[in-house]
Amino acid sequence: MTQAQRPTRAGLDWPRAQAFLTQERARFTNAHPRSAALAARARDHLLFGVPLHWMNDWGTPFALHVDHASGAQVTDVDGHTLVDFCLGDTGAMFGHSPAPVADAVTRQATRGYTTMLATEDAAVVGEQLAQRFGLPVWQFAMSATDANRYIVRWLRAATGRKKILVFNGCYHGTIEDVFVDLVDGRPVQRDSLLGQVHNLLDTTVVVEFNDLAALDAALAAGDVACVLAEPVMTNIGMVLPEPGFWAEAQKIIRRHGTLLVMDETHTISTGPGGYAHAHGIAADALVLGKPVGGGVPCAVYGMSAELAARAERAKREAPPGHSGIGTTLTGNMLAMAAMRAALTEVMTPAAYGHMLALAQRLAAGLREVIARHGLPWCVTQVGARIEFQFCPTPPGNGSEADRILDGELEHLIHLGLLNRGVMITPFHNMMLVCPQTTDEHVAQLIGALDEVLTQITQKA
Repeated sequence: MTQAQRPTRAGLDWPRAQAFLTQERARFTNAHPRSAALAARARDHLLFGVPLHWMNDWGTPFALHVDHASGAQVTDVDGHTLVDFCLGDTGAMFGHSPAPVADAVTRQATRGYTTMLATEDAAVVGEQLAQRFGLPVWQFAMSATDANRYIVRWLRAATGRKKILVFNGCYHGTIEDVFVDLVDGRPVQRDSLLGQVHNLLDTTVVVEFNDLAALDAALAAGDVACVLAEPVMTNIGMVLPEPGFWAEAQKIIRRHGTLLVMDETHTISTGPGGYAHAHGIAADALVLGKPVGGGVPCAVYGMSAELAARAERAKREAPPGHSGIGTTLTGNMLAMAAMRAALTEVMTPAAYGHMLALAQRLAAGLREVIARHGLPWCVTQVGARIEFQFCPTPPGNGSEADRILDGELEHLIHLGLLNRGVMITPFHNMMLVCPQTTDEHVAQLIGALDEVLTQITQKA
Protein backbone atom coordinates (compact mmCIF):
# COMPACT_ATOMS: atom_id res chain seq x y z
CA MET A 1 0.00 0.00 0.00
CA THR A 2 1.39 3.39 -0.98
CA GLN A 3 1.10 6.43 1.24
CA ALA A 4 -1.63 7.81 -1.01
CA GLN A 5 -3.63 4.55 -0.72
CA ARG A 6 -3.91 4.64 3.08
CA PRO A 7 -7.59 4.43 4.11
CA THR A 8 -7.34 7.75 5.94
CA ARG A 9 -6.43 9.47 2.67
CA ALA A 10 -9.44 8.48 0.60
CA GLY A 11 -10.60 11.47 -1.40
CA LEU A 12 -7.28 13.28 -1.11
CA ASP A 13 -4.82 14.07 -3.89
CA TRP A 14 -1.68 13.09 -2.02
CA PRO A 15 0.88 14.55 -4.45
CA ARG A 16 -1.01 17.87 -4.27
CA ALA A 17 -1.11 17.53 -0.50
CA GLN A 18 2.66 17.07 -0.34
CA ALA A 19 3.23 20.10 -2.53
CA PHE A 20 0.88 22.07 -0.27
CA LEU A 21 2.85 20.94 2.80
CA THR A 22 6.13 22.15 1.28
CA GLN A 23 4.52 25.50 0.51
CA GLU A 24 3.05 25.82 4.01
CA ARG A 25 6.36 25.05 5.69
CA ALA A 26 8.05 27.80 3.70
CA ARG A 27 5.19 30.17 4.51
CA PHE A 28 5.50 29.45 8.24
CA THR A 29 9.28 29.87 8.20
CA ASN A 30 9.10 33.22 6.42
CA ALA A 31 6.42 34.52 8.79
CA HIS A 32 8.12 33.50 12.06
CA PRO A 33 11.74 34.70 12.16
CA ARG A 34 11.61 35.51 15.89
CA SER A 35 10.29 32.02 16.76
CA ALA A 36 13.02 30.53 14.57
CA ALA A 37 15.71 32.52 16.40
CA LEU A 38 14.37 31.54 19.82
CA ALA A 39 14.10 27.89 18.77
CA ALA A 40 17.76 27.95 17.73
CA ARG A 41 18.73 29.59 21.00
CA ALA A 42 16.78 27.08 23.11
CA ARG A 43 18.42 24.11 21.38
CA ASP A 44 21.66 24.83 23.25
CA HIS A 45 20.26 24.16 26.74
CA LEU A 46 16.77 22.63 26.60
CA LEU A 47 16.29 18.93 25.95
CA PHE A 48 14.84 18.68 22.43
CA GLY A 49 15.01 22.48 22.35
CA VAL A 50 11.73 23.07 24.20
CA PRO A 51 10.51 23.13 27.83
CA LEU A 52 8.53 19.93 27.17
CA HIS A 53 9.22 17.66 24.20
CA TRP A 54 5.49 17.60 23.31
CA MET A 55 5.95 21.20 22.15
CA ASN A 56 7.65 19.78 19.07
CA ASP A 57 4.50 17.87 18.07
CA TRP A 58 2.82 20.66 16.11
CA GLY A 59 4.16 19.79 12.66
CA THR A 60 5.81 23.19 12.32
CA PRO A 61 9.38 23.48 10.98
CA PHE A 62 10.45 24.72 14.43
CA ALA A 63 8.72 25.41 17.73
CA LEU A 64 6.22 28.24 17.74
CA HIS A 65 6.98 30.63 20.62
CA VAL A 66 4.17 32.48 22.40
CA ASP A 67 4.36 36.02 23.73
CA HIS A 68 1.00 36.12 25.53
CA ALA A 69 -2.45 34.55 25.61
CA SER A 70 -5.81 35.95 26.63
CA GLY A 71 -9.33 34.60 26.32
CA ALA A 72 -9.62 32.62 23.10
CA GLN A 73 -6.49 34.03 21.48
CA VAL A 74 -2.74 33.48 21.53
CA THR A 75 -0.20 36.00 20.23
CA ASP A 76 3.18 34.67 19.16
CA VAL A 77 6.53 36.42 19.43
CA ASP A 78 6.31 37.54 15.80
CA GLY A 79 3.09 39.41 16.50
CA HIS A 80 0.62 37.00 14.91
CA THR A 81 -2.67 36.55 16.79
CA LEU A 82 -4.15 33.07 16.54
CA VAL A 83 -7.66 31.96 17.42
CA ASP A 84 -7.01 29.17 19.89
CA PHE A 85 -9.14 26.03 19.77
CA CYS A 86 -6.40 24.00 21.46
CA LEU A 87 -6.62 25.88 24.76
CA GLY A 88 -3.62 24.15 26.28
CA ASP A 89 -5.09 20.73 25.42
CA THR A 90 -7.91 21.47 27.92
CA GLY A 91 -5.73 23.21 30.53
CA ALA A 92 -7.17 26.57 29.46
CA MET A 93 -10.63 25.20 28.62
CA PHE A 94 -12.24 28.28 30.19
CA GLY A 95 -10.01 30.68 28.29
CA HIS A 96 -6.54 32.01 28.89
CA SER A 97 -6.18 34.05 32.09
CA PRO A 98 -9.87 34.19 33.03
CA ALA A 99 -10.35 37.41 34.97
CA PRO A 100 -11.55 35.92 38.29
CA VAL A 101 -8.59 33.54 38.40
CA ALA A 102 -6.15 36.26 37.39
CA ASP A 103 -7.50 38.52 40.13
CA ALA A 104 -7.32 35.73 42.73
CA VAL A 105 -3.76 34.81 41.79
CA THR A 106 -2.72 38.47 41.81
CA ARG A 107 -4.14 38.93 45.32
CA GLN A 108 -2.52 35.74 46.57
CA ALA A 109 0.85 36.64 45.03
CA THR A 110 1.53 39.09 47.88
CA ARG A 111 0.08 36.81 50.58
CA GLY A 112 2.22 33.73 50.15
CA TYR A 113 2.49 30.88 47.66
CA THR A 114 3.07 27.81 49.77
CA THR A 115 3.22 27.14 53.52
CA MET A 116 2.22 23.46 53.85
CA LEU A 117 -0.72 24.73 55.93
CA ALA A 118 -4.47 24.82 55.35
CA THR A 119 -6.38 27.91 54.17
CA GLU A 120 -9.99 29.02 53.98
CA ASP A 121 -9.77 28.65 50.20
CA ALA A 122 -9.17 24.92 50.62
CA ALA A 123 -12.33 24.51 52.67
CA VAL A 124 -14.38 26.39 50.08
CA VAL A 125 -12.87 24.35 47.24
CA GLY A 126 -13.74 21.10 49.02
CA GLU A 127 -17.34 22.26 49.48
CA GLN A 128 -17.60 23.31 45.86
CA LEU A 129 -16.22 20.02 44.57
CA ALA A 130 -18.54 17.95 46.76
CA GLN A 131 -21.57 19.92 45.61
CA ARG A 132 -20.58 19.79 41.94
CA PHE A 133 -19.57 16.14 41.62
CA GLY A 134 -21.52 14.40 44.38
CA LEU A 135 -18.47 12.91 46.11
CA PRO A 136 -17.97 14.19 49.67
CA VAL A 137 -14.23 13.78 50.31
CA TRP A 138 -11.38 15.37 48.31
CA GLN A 139 -7.62 15.72 48.10
CA PHE A 140 -5.30 17.70 45.86
CA ALA A 141 -2.37 17.17 43.50
CA MET A 142 -0.25 19.22 41.11
CA SER A 143 -1.39 17.45 37.94
CA ALA A 144 -3.93 14.88 36.77
CA THR A 145 -1.05 12.42 36.39
CA ASP A 146 -0.31 12.72 40.10
CA ALA A 147 -3.99 12.63 41.01
CA ASN A 148 -4.39 9.37 39.08
CA ARG A 149 -1.27 7.97 40.70
CA TYR A 150 -2.47 8.90 44.17
CA ILE A 151 -6.01 7.58 43.81
CA VAL A 152 -4.74 4.27 42.43
CA ARG A 153 -2.49 3.89 45.46
CA TRP A 154 -5.30 4.76 47.86
CA LEU A 155 -7.59 2.23 46.19
CA ARG A 156 -4.98 -0.51 46.27
CA ALA A 157 -4.46 0.19 49.96
CA ALA A 158 -8.18 0.32 50.68
CA THR A 159 -9.02 -2.92 48.84
CA GLY A 160 -5.86 -4.96 49.41
CA ARG A 161 -5.86 -5.68 45.67
CA LYS A 162 -2.83 -4.95 43.50
CA LYS A 163 -4.27 -4.84 39.98
CA ILE A 164 -6.01 -2.09 38.05
CA LEU A 165 -7.94 -2.30 34.77
CA VAL A 166 -7.72 0.21 31.95
CA PHE A 167 -9.15 0.40 28.45
CA ASN A 168 -6.95 -0.10 25.40
CA GLY A 169 -5.66 3.20 24.05
CA CYS A 170 -6.40 5.08 27.27
CA TYR A 171 -4.49 8.06 28.53
CA HIS A 172 -4.41 9.15 32.17
CA GLY A 173 -1.42 11.43 32.11
CA THR A 174 1.95 9.77 32.50
CA ILE A 175 1.12 7.41 35.36
CA GLU A 176 3.19 4.38 34.40
CA ASP A 177 0.55 1.78 35.31
CA VAL A 178 -1.61 2.59 32.28
CA PHE A 179 1.02 2.14 29.55
CA VAL A 180 -0.30 -1.26 28.50
CA ASP A 181 -1.91 -1.91 25.11
CA LEU A 182 -3.70 -4.71 23.34
CA VAL A 183 -1.78 -5.86 20.27
CA ASP A 184 -3.59 -8.52 18.26
CA GLY A 185 -5.69 -9.16 21.34
CA ARG A 186 -2.69 -9.65 23.65
CA PRO A 187 -1.66 -7.26 26.46
CA VAL A 188 1.73 -5.71 25.78
CA GLN A 189 3.70 -3.15 27.74
CA ARG A 190 4.05 -0.12 25.50
CA ASP A 191 7.46 -0.01 23.82
CA SER A 192 7.52 3.79 23.99
CA LEU A 193 7.56 3.81 27.82
CA LEU A 194 11.13 4.91 28.49
CA GLY A 195 12.99 3.84 31.60
CA GLN A 196 10.36 1.49 33.00
CA VAL A 197 12.05 -1.48 34.68
CA HIS A 198 9.06 -3.24 36.24
CA ASN A 199 6.71 -5.51 34.32
CA LEU A 200 3.40 -3.66 34.20
CA LEU A 201 1.57 -6.77 33.01
CA ASP A 202 1.81 -8.13 36.55
CA THR A 203 -0.50 -5.43 37.89
CA THR A 204 -2.35 -3.87 34.94
CA VAL A 205 -5.19 -5.53 33.03
CA VAL A 206 -6.34 -4.07 29.70
CA VAL A 207 -9.51 -4.69 27.68
CA GLU A 208 -11.22 -2.91 24.81
CA PHE A 209 -13.63 -0.09 25.55
CA ASN A 210 -17.29 -1.02 24.95
CA ASP A 211 -16.53 -4.76 25.39
CA LEU A 212 -18.70 -5.83 28.33
CA ALA A 213 -17.86 -9.54 28.04
CA ALA A 214 -14.13 -8.82 28.19
CA LEU A 215 -14.64 -6.52 31.17
CA ASP A 216 -16.61 -9.20 33.02
CA ALA A 217 -14.00 -11.87 32.31
CA ALA A 218 -11.11 -9.62 33.33
CA LEU A 219 -12.67 -8.83 36.70
CA ALA A 220 -13.88 -12.36 37.48
CA ALA A 221 -10.79 -13.35 39.48
CA GLY A 222 -11.61 -10.70 42.09
CA ASP A 223 -8.10 -9.25 42.18
CA VAL A 224 -8.66 -5.88 40.47
CA ALA A 225 -8.79 -2.90 42.80
CA CYS A 226 -10.28 -0.44 40.35
CA VAL A 227 -11.29 0.32 36.81
CA LEU A 228 -9.60 3.59 35.83
CA ALA A 229 -11.40 5.12 32.87
CA GLU A 230 -12.47 8.21 31.05
CA PRO A 231 -16.22 8.03 30.50
CA VAL A 232 -15.43 8.84 26.86
CA MET A 233 -12.01 7.98 25.49
CA THR A 234 -10.43 11.21 24.26
CA ASN A 235 -6.72 10.88 23.70
CA ILE A 236 -6.65 8.43 20.83
CA GLY A 237 -9.28 10.40 19.03
CA MET A 238 -12.78 10.29 20.41
CA VAL A 239 -14.36 6.92 21.32
CA LEU A 240 -17.90 7.22 22.62
CA PRO A 241 -19.53 4.64 24.89
CA GLU A 242 -22.13 2.56 23.12
CA PRO A 243 -25.71 3.02 24.37
CA GLY A 244 -26.09 1.23 27.70
CA PHE A 245 -22.39 0.45 28.06
CA TRP A 246 -21.79 2.31 31.31
CA ALA A 247 -25.05 1.14 32.89
CA GLU A 248 -24.03 -2.49 32.35
CA ALA A 249 -20.35 -1.88 33.08
CA GLN A 250 -21.21 -0.47 36.50
CA LYS A 251 -23.19 -3.59 37.36
CA ILE A 252 -20.27 -5.80 36.35
CA ILE A 253 -17.75 -3.70 38.28
CA ARG A 254 -19.88 -3.73 41.44
CA ARG A 255 -20.55 -7.47 41.19
CA HIS A 256 -16.84 -8.23 41.30
CA GLY A 257 -16.15 -5.90 44.23
CA THR A 258 -14.08 -3.57 42.07
CA LEU A 259 -14.15 0.22 42.37
CA LEU A 260 -14.70 2.69 39.54
CA VAL A 261 -12.57 5.81 38.98
CA MET A 262 -13.70 8.39 36.44
CA ASP A 263 -10.97 10.58 34.96
CA GLU A 264 -12.91 13.69 33.90
CA THR A 265 -9.89 15.83 32.97
CA HIS A 266 -11.05 16.06 29.35
CA THR A 267 -14.72 15.16 29.66
CA ILE A 268 -15.40 18.04 32.04
CA SER A 269 -16.21 19.65 28.67
CA THR A 270 -19.64 17.98 29.02
CA GLY A 271 -21.02 20.29 31.70
CA PRO A 272 -20.45 21.69 35.20
CA GLY A 273 -20.51 18.22 36.82
CA GLY A 274 -18.70 16.38 34.04
CA TYR A 275 -19.82 13.48 31.87
CA ALA A 276 -20.43 11.02 34.69
CA HIS A 277 -22.86 13.33 36.47
CA ALA A 278 -24.69 14.13 33.23
CA HIS A 279 -25.06 10.45 32.28
CA GLY A 280 -25.77 8.81 35.62
CA ILE A 281 -22.40 7.13 36.20
CA ALA A 282 -21.93 6.64 39.96
CA ALA A 283 -18.17 6.49 40.37
CA ASP A 284 -16.41 5.65 43.63
CA ALA A 285 -13.72 8.20 42.82
CA LEU A 286 -13.13 11.01 40.36
CA VAL A 287 -10.01 12.74 39.02
CA LEU A 288 -9.89 16.21 37.49
CA GLY A 289 -6.79 18.09 36.44
CA LYS A 290 -5.88 20.85 33.97
CA PRO A 291 -8.90 23.20 33.87
CA VAL A 292 -9.95 23.13 37.54
CA GLY A 293 -7.58 25.98 38.41
CA GLY A 294 -8.13 27.98 35.25
CA GLY A 295 -4.74 26.87 33.91
CA VAL A 296 -2.73 27.16 37.15
CA PRO A 297 -0.99 23.78 37.76
CA CYS A 298 -3.25 21.80 40.09
CA ALA A 299 -5.56 18.80 40.19
CA VAL A 300 -8.10 17.18 42.48
CA TYR A 301 -9.36 13.71 43.29
CA GLY A 302 -12.50 12.87 45.20
CA MET A 303 -14.00 9.74 46.70
CA SER A 304 -17.17 8.40 48.23
CA ALA A 305 -17.63 8.45 51.99
CA GLU A 306 -17.26 4.66 52.12
CA LEU A 307 -14.04 4.70 50.14
CA ALA A 308 -12.67 7.59 52.19
CA ALA A 309 -13.32 5.63 55.39
CA ARG A 310 -11.49 2.61 53.97
CA ALA A 311 -8.59 4.79 52.83
CA GLU A 312 -8.28 6.46 56.22
CA ARG A 313 -8.39 3.09 57.96
CA ALA A 314 -5.64 1.77 55.69
CA LYS A 315 -3.46 4.77 56.53
CA ARG A 316 -4.02 4.44 60.28
CA GLU A 317 -3.25 0.73 60.22
CA ALA A 318 -0.09 1.15 58.14
CA PRO A 319 3.35 1.40 59.77
CA PRO A 320 4.32 4.97 60.68
CA GLY A 321 6.34 6.97 58.17
CA HIS A 322 6.14 8.92 54.94
CA SER A 323 3.49 7.50 52.59
CA GLY A 324 4.55 9.32 49.43
CA ILE A 325 0.97 10.26 48.52
CA GLY A 326 1.29 13.97 47.90
CA THR A 327 4.08 16.56 47.77
CA THR A 328 4.99 19.65 49.76
CA LEU A 329 3.38 21.79 47.03
CA THR A 330 0.12 19.82 47.08
CA GLY A 331 -2.72 22.12 48.10
CA ASN A 332 -0.47 25.18 47.96
CA MET A 333 -2.04 28.59 48.62
CA LEU A 334 -1.73 29.85 45.04
CA ALA A 335 -3.46 26.79 43.59
CA MET A 336 -6.21 26.93 46.21
CA ALA A 337 -6.95 30.56 45.40
CA ALA A 338 -7.05 29.78 41.68
CA MET A 339 -9.35 26.78 42.14
CA ARG A 340 -11.73 28.72 44.38
CA ALA A 341 -12.08 31.41 41.72
CA ALA A 342 -12.42 28.91 38.88
CA LEU A 343 -15.07 26.80 40.61
CA THR A 344 -17.16 29.70 41.92
CA GLU A 345 -16.84 32.27 39.13
CA VAL A 346 -15.55 30.66 35.94
CA MET A 347 -16.85 27.08 35.54
CA THR A 348 -20.45 28.31 35.73
CA PRO A 349 -23.67 27.06 34.08
CA ALA A 350 -23.77 30.30 32.07
CA ALA A 351 -20.26 29.69 30.73
CA TYR A 352 -21.19 26.16 29.74
CA GLY A 353 -24.37 27.39 28.09
CA HIS A 354 -22.33 29.59 25.75
CA MET A 355 -19.70 26.92 25.12
CA LEU A 356 -22.11 24.08 24.37
CA ALA A 357 -24.24 26.11 21.98
CA LEU A 358 -21.18 27.34 20.10
CA ALA A 359 -19.69 23.85 20.01
CA GLN A 360 -22.88 22.61 18.34
CA ARG A 361 -22.49 25.25 15.64
CA LEU A 362 -18.83 24.35 15.17
CA ALA A 363 -19.61 20.62 14.84
CA ALA A 364 -22.36 21.35 12.29
CA GLY A 365 -20.05 23.61 10.30
CA LEU A 366 -17.29 21.02 10.25
CA ARG A 367 -19.69 18.35 9.02
CA GLU A 368 -20.88 20.63 6.26
CA VAL A 369 -17.42 21.54 4.98
CA ILE A 370 -16.19 17.93 5.16
CA ALA A 371 -19.26 16.75 3.22
CA ARG A 372 -18.81 19.49 0.62
CA HIS A 373 -15.34 18.15 -0.13
CA GLY A 374 -16.66 14.59 -0.36
CA LEU A 375 -14.45 13.22 2.41
CA PRO A 376 -15.44 10.07 4.37
CA TRP A 377 -14.75 11.68 7.75
CA CYS A 378 -16.93 11.98 10.85
CA VAL A 379 -17.28 14.65 13.52
CA THR A 380 -17.70 13.65 17.17
CA GLN A 381 -18.67 15.95 20.02
CA VAL A 382 -18.58 15.70 23.82
CA GLY A 383 -19.91 18.98 25.13
CA ALA A 384 -17.47 21.77 24.30
CA ARG A 385 -14.99 19.26 22.85
CA ILE A 386 -15.14 18.37 19.14
CA GLU A 387 -13.01 16.16 16.88
CA PHE A 388 -13.05 15.23 13.24
CA GLN A 389 -11.73 11.75 12.51
CA PHE A 390 -10.56 10.15 9.30
CA CYS A 391 -13.32 7.51 9.12
CA PRO A 392 -17.02 7.53 8.14
CA THR A 393 -18.33 6.62 11.60
CA PRO A 394 -16.79 7.11 15.05
CA PRO A 395 -14.53 4.24 16.19
CA GLY A 396 -15.91 1.87 18.81
CA ASN A 397 -12.72 1.07 20.73
CA GLY A 398 -9.06 1.98 21.06
CA SER A 399 -7.83 -0.41 18.38
CA GLU A 400 -10.23 1.01 15.82
CA ALA A 401 -9.31 4.56 16.82
CA ASP A 402 -5.60 3.82 16.54
CA ARG A 403 -5.97 2.47 13.01
CA ILE A 404 -7.37 5.74 11.69
CA LEU A 405 -4.75 8.02 13.24
CA ASP A 406 -2.58 9.62 10.56
CA GLY A 407 0.07 11.87 12.06
CA GLU A 408 1.38 13.09 8.72
CA LEU A 409 -2.07 14.14 7.52
CA GLU A 410 -2.89 15.70 10.89
CA HIS A 411 0.26 17.81 10.87
CA LEU A 412 -0.37 18.93 7.32
CA ILE A 413 -3.87 20.13 8.24
CA HIS A 414 -2.75 21.72 11.50
CA LEU A 415 0.05 23.66 9.81
CA GLY A 416 -2.34 24.88 7.15
CA LEU A 417 -4.70 26.10 9.85
CA LEU A 418 -1.89 27.80 11.81
CA ASN A 419 -0.87 29.71 8.70
CA ARG A 420 -4.48 30.90 8.43
CA GLY A 421 -4.63 32.17 11.98
CA VAL A 422 -6.26 29.18 13.71
CA MET A 423 -4.77 26.71 16.17
CA ILE A 424 -6.15 23.28 17.10
CA THR A 425 -4.60 20.61 19.29
CA PRO A 426 -1.54 18.98 17.66
CA PHE A 427 -2.57 15.48 18.79
CA HIS A 428 -5.22 14.16 16.37
CA ASN A 429 -7.87 16.78 15.50
CA MET A 430 -9.29 18.02 18.79
CA MET A 431 -10.92 21.42 19.25
CA LEU A 432 -12.40 23.18 22.26
CA VAL A 433 -14.50 26.30 22.55
CA CYS A 434 -14.24 28.48 25.65
CA PRO A 435 -16.43 31.23 27.11
CA GLN A 436 -14.55 33.84 25.07
CA THR A 437 -14.88 32.00 21.74
CA THR A 438 -17.19 33.83 19.33
CA ASP A 439 -19.24 33.01 16.24
CA GLU A 440 -16.59 34.87 14.24
CA HIS A 441 -13.86 32.62 15.63
CA VAL A 442 -15.86 29.54 14.66
CA ALA A 443 -16.42 30.92 11.16
CA GLN A 444 -12.69 31.58 10.83
CA LEU A 445 -11.86 27.97 11.74
CA ILE A 446 -14.41 26.54 9.33
CA GLY A 447 -13.23 28.86 6.56
CA ALA A 448 -9.59 27.97 7.18
CA LEU A 449 -10.34 24.24 7.05
CA ASP A 450 -12.29 24.78 3.83
CA GLU A 451 -9.23 26.48 2.31
CA VAL A 452 -6.90 23.66 3.41
CA LEU A 453 -9.19 20.91 2.11
CA THR A 454 -9.56 22.74 -1.20
CA GLN A 455 -5.79 22.44 -1.61
CA ILE A 456 -5.48 18.72 -0.82
CA THR A 457 -8.63 17.01 -2.12
CA GLN A 458 -9.09 15.35 -5.48
CA LYS A 459 -10.53 17.51 -8.23
CA ALA A 460 -13.04 16.31 -10.80
